[in-house]
Amino acid sequence: MASTTALFTGLSGLNVHSRKLDVIGNNIANVNTTAFKSSKMMFESLFMKNFSFGSSPSDFLGGTNPTQIGNGVAIAGVQRNFNNGAITATGDLRDLAIDGPGFFVVERNGEQFYTRAGSFRQDPQDNLITVGGQRLMGYMADENFNVQQGELVPINIPIGKRTIAEATENAVIAGNLNSEGDIATQGSLISILADATTGLSATGGGFITAATLLTNVEDPGSPGSGTPAFAAGETLRISGATKGGARVPEAELEITASTTVQDLLTFLTQALGIQSTGAANPDGNTPGVTVDPATGVISVVGNTGTENDIVFRSGDLVRLDSAGVPQGSVFTHDKTESADGESVRTTMVIYDSLGSSVSYDITMVLESTPNTGPVWRYYLESEDDTDLDIALGNGLLQFDTEGQIDPDNSEVSVTIDRDNTGANQPLSFTLSFQDSAGQLTSTASNSAMQGVYWDGLPPGTLTTFGVGDDGTIFGRFSNGAVRTLGEVVIANFSNPAGLIDSGGNMFGTGPNSGPAVLANPGNLGSGLIVAGALEMSNVDLGEEFTQMILTSTGYSASSRVIRTADELMQQLLVLGR
Repeated sequence: MASTTALFTGLSGLNVHSRKLDVIGNNIANVNTTAFKSSKMMFESLFMKNFSFGSSPSDFLGGTNPTQIGNGVAIAGVQRNFNNGAITATGDLRDLAIDGPGFFVVERNGEQFYTRAGSFRQDPQDNLITVGGQRLMGYMADENFNVQQGELVPINIPIGKRTIAEATENAVIAGNLNSEGDIATQGSLISILADATTGLSATGGGFITAATLLTNVEDPGSPGSGTPAFAAGETLRISGATKGGARVPEAELEITASTTVQDLLTFLTQALGIQSTGAANPDGNTPGVTVDPATGVISVVGNTGTENDIVFRSGDLVRLDSAGVPQGSVFTHDKTESADGESVRTTMVIYDSLGSSVSYDITMVLESTPNTGPVWRYYLESEDDTDLDIALGNGLLQFDTEGQIDPDNSEVSVTIDRDNTGANQPLSFTLSFQDSAGQLTSTASNSAMQGVYWDGLPPGTLTTFGVGDDGTIFGRFSNGAVRTLGEVVIANFSNPAGLIDSGGNMFGTGPNSGPAVLANPGNLGSGLIVAGALEMSNVDLGEEFTQMILTSTGYSASSRVIRTADELMQQLLVLGR
């Protein structure tokens, strides 16, 4: 007689094949979904109706096999294919793809999800987000651009908002110093007098000394009258003086009731950048500004080298009244010697911690040519030094008989005051004369030198960014600097197929997925990041259409079983009439 079992067996076939068609339809619908992972349905047979479990063979009879009839088909499970889809370039550096295993970590409402769809854009707070608004998570760099690994944070790229400026820490001078030049013998010698032949007098009689108050210096225009040349509240301004043809920065000395001639001497020494070398010049004069109490003559002795030659005329030292109105020159100047000796000068620009440009000059002067090799003295000064004294220091450089600098004496530390500028105080850096960027030599060739390298940066604004294959996020600033902004991390799972699809290309951890293991791209089996590209769907349309034909055939065949069982039942009913 007709069996109702066949009806339900056919019905189970209809059910599972219709569900398989749902899976196939979903795959085909998502053929263009970014990073979509296709699925396939697996079937299993239902439990069997056992008529006999069979018997074992005996001495006289062979064994029998089990007698079982199946009760249909069921869904064994749906397997997701996590193989990589094709990676297609988009040209937008914000798009990221993973070449290999792993997932991006994203966050929504405090909950973490995982995705391979890397079409990221920036929200108004500069966070990188997915199309659905989930924030990309990773590690960010601190203010010194050091990546802080540990707790995951949203990746934030403040284009046009983050700025950078860095102080110079290293600079390199290269070139050649002429070893056949004239050895320096003298510096500039300038006398400051009341007139062409007479020194300065005090209002109480006699010549001035270092201890004489400026308000007690007699006016050279009224000799013997006891009229003071200066009054408290006035100012002395030096402007227009030059050294080696380069302008000396303007400087002012405020005159008070306690300002002495020694204060004036110190003022001139610092304003003109005259440096003590620890010894007298070869002509016997010691660099600096002094007064002879026996004659009242102020002597200005400069450093050696033609580039240190001081031109300081009478009109370059002007008295200003208390209202700041120039009142003309007070003193008479007489230059009797000019600085000599082979020398060369160059100017370099570096940066303080705020990115402000700071210039400094370096002058090289040939001091001697002993059998051990040429000896040069360097002089450093800066008009951007914020105190009065523009001199930064000096020292000797020893070269060997082949013109190579002594490697143990090829670096000097330079400090420039940046007081009340808002920048780190002071600005300190290392000046090298021998480096991979260039070196300073001393041979029988013309003197010429220049700065060939310096670090530090002027102010710059973040203009763009990119992601390396190891997940490192690099930012490019308008000043040309490239700095690390953060890192994108990859999440791996021992069983990716155990992840739960949360919709929107998002996955959540499942009971059988295992916990997320975070790693840098390329490490611990993670894939690499491809910037400016997206992963395509891994749906194989040819395979899907083939499965659709097979599923349709299975569905039709199952329906035919139901129809046949129905026909048998109808025939049985006819017999009963």
